Amino acid sequence: MLLADLVDASRAMASDPSRRGKKKVMAELLRHVPPSEIAIAVSYLSGALRQRRTGVGWASLRSRPPGAAEASLNLFEVDEAFARAASLSGGGSAAERRGVMEGLFSRATQEEQDFLVRLVSGELRQGALAALVAEALALATDTDVGLVRRASMLAGGLGPVAEALLIEGQQGLDRYRLQVGSPVQPMLAQAAGSLEEAMARLPATAVEWKLDGIRIQVHRAGSEVSVFSRSLDRLTHRVPEIVNAVLSLPNEAVILDGEAIRLGDADRPLPFQETGRRVATREDVPALTSTAPLSAFFFDVLHLDGEDLIDRPAEERFRILEAALPERFLVPRLIRPSAESAAEFSRDALARGHEGVIVKDLAAPYEAGRRGGAWLKVKPHHTLDLVVLAAEWGHGRRQGWLSNLHLGARNAETGEFVMLGKTFKGLTDEMLTRQTSALLALRESDNGWLVRVRPELVVEVAFDGVQRSPRYPGGVALRFARVVRYRDDKRSWEADTIDTVRRIFSSGR
Repeated sequence: MLLADLVDASRAMASDPSRRGKKKVMAELLRHVPPSEIAIAVSYLSGALRQRRTGVGWASLRSRPPGAAEASLNLFEVDEAFARAASLSGGGSAAERRGVMEGLFSRATQEEQDFLVRLVSGELRQGALAALVAEALALATDTDVGLVRRASMLAGGLGPVAEALLIEGQQGLDRYRLQVGSPVQPMLAQAAGSLEEAMARLPATAVEWKLDGIRIQVHRAGSEVSVFSRSLDRLTHRVPEIVNAVLSLPNEAVILDGEAIRLGDADRPLPFQETGRRVATREDVPALTSTAPLSAFFFDVLHLDGEDLIDRPAEERFRILEAALPERFLVPRLIRPSAESAAEFSRDALARGHEGVIVKDLAAPYEAGRRGGAWLKVKPHHTLDLVVLAAEWGHGRRQGWLSNLHLGARNAETGEFVMLGKTFKGLTDEMLTRQTSALLALRESDNGWLVRVRPELVVEVAFDGVQRSPRYPGGVALRFARVVRYRDDKRSWEADTIDTVRRIFSSGR
């Protein structure tokens, strides 16, 4: 398929404000994609390259050759060029990568060049995210969208599912089953304004500690253990103490969902940055298991010794988990607590240094890859994961640093970001240095006061409430926002939505 055909579809989607219209455009395109290019088309329709890191930066795309007179590039050739760029490393790789991109862009028309630049930069604002592409795929193949979503989460992505459906039909989905060793997208939680609100929203609940660690998914098959991050990156060789902990279990096959965290004196959690640095470190790992050990705590089980459990109710999964694991590996939890005991449990979690609690629907299956309403996180202060849209140059003591951050929430319908306000609070000198470097790499414009950036950096922001504000396009703004930490484990499309912010506003908190 010519890249030009997909660019035309992207333009049609961007100009159609309706979800239904966008789906129809994508469905029609998907019906005509050659089998070898289906996964590429799905990725581009979702607004992302298939290669997570290509080494191609914004600066290298500013100077481009003139656009070709006629469209000739096909999707396979585009993907091949980016794959080649991603594979380069070592001395001379930057120059060789520039040559690969120049060759690609010299064959692209001006409109195709603009599309590719926005694709590389994450700025492809056509209103199509993976969830909408899944709906379009269901429409194109006359398949229940629930089946598409389930297969996608079991496959770890939509590309292979699209290939199976478009080539083989619905029977192609039969191969996507839970497999020990193949990570699945993790189930996610929504924010709730209070413990009372969370318990009122769910008919039968479990309440458990919310640990401020690194989300992990651990697979064991016999003597083989694999550890994956929230974004499904392989962490196994960085966390040998967690591997050994799971090998100590009597089970032959298990998939566990949990957290890795660094603990200090009296088992109090160390600051998140300590855990983050340890997990990110690839050198001297054996020594770090003694000097900076990680602890593993698990809160769910997806498979145990030949039985898939993701469709079982949470209450049953929790019972199986508690029977299978020693108490030292379990996240503390109450089942069907009273309001009073849940409140006391929450206070105890906070007193021990943890973030808060998560309230879970005991009847819910494990809905991998979804931020549904079955898990609700409750913290003493509201926090949201927001995207940095711009930053202002600091002055006085912060001269030379990008300081005041412009924060945005995601519009789930359009994929756009809605500004909620600004903050310069909570930023240490180390954070200012880091964010200045990171944001300058994402810079789109700089007028000497304000630097507008590609919306890619996700930050966790605490705030005291939400207020009505005609100043901002979403009609609401955060009160007393302050940065808690950077969320390197999250992509911009995983940020909290404007609907979540409005729900907090409606609750009066």
